[in-house]
Amino acid sequence: MAFACSLCGKKRLVGNNVSHANNKTKRVFRPNLQRIRALVDGAARRVRVCTRCLRSGLVKKA
Repeated sequence: MAFACSLCGKKRLVGNNVSHANNKTKRVFRPNLQRIRALVDGAARRVRVCTRCLRSGLVKKA
């Protein structure tokens, strides 16, 4: 299972750590995913969902 939201498809973004000396190194911004039991097609399944989808009510918890 990929590290992405199963509803909105939000996944990791790549950026830079920037130091005071303006040195740049690669870093990864990961979404805040939660594994929850949700109703999918009338059946309870475990899905990875981002907290924005949870908060906005796009997921019906089982």
